[in-house]
Amino acid sequence: MARLQQGTSAAATTLLKTMIDPSTPASVRVRAAEAIFNHAAKAIEIEDIDARVAALEKVHGTAK
Repeated sequence: MARLQQGTSAAATTLLKTMIDPSTPASVRVRAAEAIFNHAAKAIEIEDIDARVAALEKVHGTAK
């Protein structure tokens, strides 16, 4: 898992470069854009859940 997490920056860079490279076929650029949207949405959901859990822990005095 740690190794995969270390590669996320390079993976994001690859997706972004693929998406903006005009020599890349349109279908591949669209797929890269879709992947970026999906991952960004998931990250926002996770951040929202994390904030909600932190607020609940604060209310209940169980924050770390």
